Amino acid sequence: MEMAVGIDVIVISRVQKVLQKHPERFLKRVFTPEEVAFCRSRVPELAARFAAKEAVMKALGTGARGLAWREIEVLPNRRGKPLVYLHGLAKARGEKIGMRGIDISLTHEGDLAIAAVVGIVDAPPVDREEHRARLVEWLKEQGRL
Repeated sequence: MEMAVGIDVIVISRVQKVLQKHPERFLKRVFTPEEVAFCRSRVPELAARFAAKEAVMKALGTGARGLAWREIEVLPNRRGKPLVYLHGLAKARGEKIGMRGIDISLTHEGDLAIAAVVGIVDAPPVDREEHRARLVEWLKEQGRL
């Protein structure tokens, strides 16, 4: 069993600028209708969810490649605790790596929104030495070492 961790921070005023410039396009591309309805245009809430989606992508080991923003959804339970829901390729990726028990924490203060994600992965432990050896070989091939 391993842990999958992701963290992200975003400047809230950057999200505000994008919302002012392309409100419909940004909301439809990044957030589910339920997230938009819950946040009711509160920019700090939207920014925290944007950071959450990036943090989940990091925990899934994909970064922003190959997943759609709306495949990761963050909605509160009845007490307000944020819960992560995976859909589509994000759900398939989570299943592939054996991810379960995703937990998330969101916060915003001043002009920053931060999200931290921790998940349990039931996959076999990563062979870190093998990964390091592959990277070193690639760096040599690129003439960087």
